[in-house]
Amino acid sequence: MQLRHLEEAERHIAQGERHIAEQEGRIRVMFRQGHNTDQAQRLLDIFYASQAQHLKHRDRILKELGE
Repeated sequence: MQLRHLEEAERHIAQGERHIAEQEGRIRVMFRQGHNTDQAQRLLDIFYASQAQHLKHRDRILKELGE
């Protein structure tokens, strides 16, 4: 069961990395085009926070598997 949870956590982390990279790219383009990026930056901040939670969850699972 924990291995399945670990696989899911790893998928979430990979997906989060893609979302972060894509959003960072959007912000760069918006900035170059002179658009306000405040809202896009707030969304990126949410992605960062979510990614931190995914990493903590993965680390917790790894710790449980190691015990």
